[in-house]
Amino acid sequence: MYAPMRPHHIAPRLTTGAFILHSGLQHLHADERTGQGLHSMTAGAYPVVGRMSPHRFTRLLACAEVGLGAALLSPMVPTALAGAGLTTFASGLVGLYLRTPGLHQKGSPLPTEEGIPLAKDFWLLGIGLGFLCDRQAWTRPCLAVCRK
Repeated sequence: MYAPMRPHHIAPRLTTGAFILHSGLQHLHADERTGQGLHSMTAGAYPVVGRMSPHRFTRLLACAEVGLGAALLSPMVPTALAGAGLTTFASGLVGLYLRTPGLHQKGSPLPTEEGIPLAKDFWLLGIGLGFLCDRQAWTRPCLAVCRK
């Protein structure tokens, strides 16, 4: 069994988990206008999303956010697994940011005024990668004890 959560993982897991869970809960109760906005922005970056209805996309996004947020907040979910989920989710958000014109300066990943709210996705990606790169997130406590 992998170590679920180390003390130095608590703060980033709590902050990212709470943020993502809150976003998911808001999207579960999103009105039609919000759903259409999320759908059209995402479909512009990822054309495959254009094939589904705005309502369905918003529900799927909300469920993914609630699930990921809950996994990050749960001390029983290993940090490596939570980090893999966060890295995957944040990679999609960073891709959305980089593929949407007007959110970043031309030829640069630096945000424009409109892109600042979405630039935080780089932080989420960095936190997820940090979880994946942390050797302690992958160690098995029983093996560490047996080696002594």
